[in-house]
Amino acid sequence: MKAEPVMGIGWLLLGVAILLELSGTVSMKLSGGFTRLWPSIAMFICYGISFTSLNFALNYMSVSVAYATWSGVGIALIAIAGVLLFDERLSLVSMLWIGVIIIGVVGLSMSTKSH
Repeated sequence: MKAEPVMGIGWLLLGVAILLELSGTVSMKLSGGFTRLWPSIAMFICYGISFTSLNFALNYMSVSVAYATWSGVGIALIAIAGVLLFDERLSLVSMLWIGVIIIGVVGLSMSTKSH
């Protein structure tokens, strides 16, 4: 079964919002508490466009699914970025809780499609 084209636009906008939220959070880490100019500017730009994309995505999908997906996928991606870019460590318990968040996002998305 194919998704409706209009709904696909919502998911595309949500994907852009998630990637820019990830970029904004990485920029925040790189800004050193606003002591570095360009990462600080990048953070504001990325977050601004991310929230704008999320706002437009809400025209095509429910706020519960959009926001849960945006925040849940963002949490998982920034945890991976922390490990890959900043040499941070994730414990097994942390990975399990991130998995619970992802399961929750998928469950919420699936439960709203049945309505």
